[in-house]
Amino acid sequence: MRKLLNSLYILEETAYLTLDGENIVCRAEDSEKFRVPFTNIEDIYIFSYSGCSPALMGKCAEYGIAVNFISPQGKFLARVQGKTKGNVYLRKEQFELFSIPQLDLIRNTVAAKLSNTRYLIRRSLHDNPDINSDGALTDCIKYLENGIKTVYETADKDIIMGIEGSCAKAYFDIFDRLILHQKEDFYLANRTKRPPLDRVNAMLSFLYTIAISSYTSALESVGLDSCLGFYHALRSGRSSLSCDLVEEFRCVVERLVLTMINLKMIKPEDFETQVSGAVYLSKEGKKKVLTAWQERKRTSIVHPYLGEKIQQGLLPYVQSSLLAKYIRGELDEYPNYLLK
Repeated sequence: MRKLLNSLYILEETAYLTLDGENIVCRAEDSEKFRVPFTNIEDIYIFSYSGCSPALMGKCAEYGIAVNFISPQGKFLARVQGKTKGNVYLRKEQFELFSIPQLDLIRNTVAAKLSNTRYLIRRSLHDNPDINSDGALTDCIKYLENGIKTVYETADKDIIMGIEGSCAKAYFDIFDRLILHQKEDFYLANRTKRPPLDRVNAMLSFLYTIAISSYTSALESVGLDSCLGFYHALRSGRSSLSCDLVEEFRCVVERLVLTMINLKMIKPEDFETQVSGAVYLSKEGKKKVLTAWQERKRTSIVHPYLGEKIQQGLLPYVQSSLLAKYIRGELDEYPNYLLK
């Protein structure tokens, strides 16, 4: 089992990372801000304009520490990773398998996403039944359940994508009802991505980016090619397989966003609105969200397939390992992550 270490997040826009022996050194405004040994770091997320030194990138590649470059607004820019790990034959098997439409894998992945979405709504409804006074939430649950059923009744990938899209719209149409506090400042009329146009969308987009990067690291660590997926189309620069696996994980991000808003862990002043209308987390807002994310990663869960307790931060690595076993033929099917 992979040991869960720490992710290093650099939020200061003028920060520059350098190498000093076995330490990562962060400098900003001509002074050293901190230094941390490599042994404490699993991956690095840099939200600054300056980036890091080539020597540091080389050392990170040597130690298997992925360096993710993300704009201050949360847009993924690039990723530096060392030599590919794992057996080359695993990637060969991945390419051969995914060259043929994987209908069962696609169906199960979409069904898992819709099932986990249903779980999140049911949990919110159980804790706060008043939010369903007009039956909108139960209607959405029925719509999702019908979507799950219909996914298994078609053999057309485009139709499955359409079902997923319509179910996602139905879900985000009622998402605003799951926000119980600070409703004047936090609301979601519809899902907006590029750019996010409200505070809720800003949090969702920011954390989705982090989640996809985590899955990319996990997939590469078990020897799979994160760019070749079975559901998302092949596109230059996109980690399509990471996007595939994140589908069943999105509910974890959405639940954290709701928790932070409802417990007032995040406030309106933690966001910045640009002239264009785009809304992004401020530096302080990013700190709050990433702190909550790190804490959530350390939460213990019982994995539904393994039946073992793991830290939630290990989930991308567990799922990537299970997918690798499926591709190698060691499992009859890939066990999707299902909330129960």
